[in-house]
Amino acid sequence: MQQYDVIILGAGAAGLMCAGIAGQAFKRNGRGQRVLVLEKAEKPGKKILISGGGRCNFTNLGAGPANFLSANPHFAKSALARYTPSDFIEMVDRHGIAWHEKTLGQLFCDGSARQIVQMLLDECPDNVGLVCEAEVDEVVRDGDQFTVLAGGKSYSAPALVIATGGPSIPKMGASDYAYDLARQFGLKVVEPRPALVPLTLGGDDVLFRELSGVSAPVRATAGAGKAKSSFDEAALFTHKGLSGPAVLQISSYWRHGEEVGIAFLPEAGSDWLITAKRDRPRATVKTLLREHLPDRLADALADRLEQESGLERELGNLPDKDLRAAAQRLSDWRFTPNGTEGFAKAEVTIGGIATGELSSRTMEAKSIPGLYAIGEAVDVTGWLGGYNFQWAWASGVAAGEAIGA
Repeated sequence: MQQYDVIILGAGAAGLMCAGIAGQAFKRNGRGQRVLVLEKAEKPGKKILISGGGRCNFTNLGAGPANFLSANPHFAKSALARYTPSDFIEMVDRHGIAWHEKTLGQLFCDGSARQIVQMLLDECPDNVGLVCEAEVDEVVRDGDQFTVLAGGKSYSAPALVIATGGPSIPKMGASDYAYDLARQFGLKVVEPRPALVPLTLGGDDVLFRELSGVSAPVRATAGAGKAKSSFDEAALFTHKGLSGPAVLQISSYWRHGEEVGIAFLPEAGSDWLITAKRDRPRATVKTLLREHLPDRLADALADRLEQESGLERELGNLPDKDLRAAAQRLSDWRFTPNGTEGFAKAEVTIGGIATGELSSRTMEAKSIPGLYAIGEAVDVTGWLGGYNFQWAWASGVAAGEAIGA
């Protein structure tokens, strides 16, 4: 039996950050406390390495509570307020890692995501141990000690951190182990589902699959009531349905059976076709759409409008009410996805260990002293664009500081 002061399960973004913070705190208090990180993969930070096309979209300048989904939207406020994007940028700068802002506040390494993984490892002092290829076989709690059996060895500590993520991207080794472990200790789990994931189309929408590879800037909308949200970014048609940044964003708000609205000309006014009729009476709807959208997409939309409303004639021969209806349809084209491409293509997971079970200040389980949960394992999910990394950093710091206090 090897004895430690804290065992962290998972050497991903949250786990490595927690290890570094706790290890540094232990060093400062001079009591010789030790941290162990157990990772089932052959190397740490595998999900970090593939993020951002290999350049790691490591945070977002605008990251705040409003950019996250959770059954309790207030839960993330404490951790996010105490560890901000500026704090992580300071660490990146201190390690001499060059970075740039791409769009919408998204920050990427100029070089490689490997720099972020190495930085996190370098932040871990010599009282932090890392064991890879150590898949956990069993975790038991006896009194105030947690014992972990992994890779044929036994480890024990008074503190255990669940940082094993969610089931998104299983080819990277992701699983729902965090939820199984939480349930083992009596913690509730919010039903997980894929997020930031492409949507699939069927029925009357199948014809749009023929546009596979076509992309256009749109406004995508999904959800209802307070959960309704819209994003202005690119949408991409695929051989299965809809993808692209705008669709990935609204997939987090979409529920099975609901519709998705796509505005193909989000900046156009409701009377833009009537204005075009006055200025260019001999033009057609298809001609105008081709001036603003990729030809294949313009043709598909115009053909559908022609089938439904007979809009194949010149604008000057069409009544205003038909043109106004066509403009409305183009500003809120309704799709009814029949599903998503699942966890295999999902960037993250919505749901997870219920926030009501945890302290928002320390990430410690209220009913199990010494048990912590951080990162994607928790029911906190960010938007696309660096937000989920910021939650990993912030929740890892919150737990690390609490453990090292």
